[in-house]
Amino acid sequence: MKKLTEEQIQEKLQNLDGWEFSDDAIHTSLEFENFKEAFATMARIAFEAEAMQHHPEWTNVYNTLEISLSTHDADGVTEKDFKLAQKIEDILGN
Repeated sequence: MKKLTEEQIQEKLQNLDGWEFSDDAIHTSLEFENFKEAFATMARIAFEAEAMQHHPEWTNVYNTLEISLSTHDADGVTEKDFKLAQKIEDILGN
């Protein structure tokens, strides 16, 4: 996968509400009603990520999920990251 330019990334981010670009990755922070809802969403994302063979860097504390996506082989953001971000948005119903 080819690394996207910052201009390309910013253009694609216009279609993803709540995502931002920094430190060679796209990031979002999600807040849920409780830990169970956050963890259930993580499980759903995990199945999609595994199917795509692309795995997020994420942390979960109680009801908050922080997600960062980048393609390590490309040392930055690629189309693959945006495909997974869109899958995440689909899971969230956005």
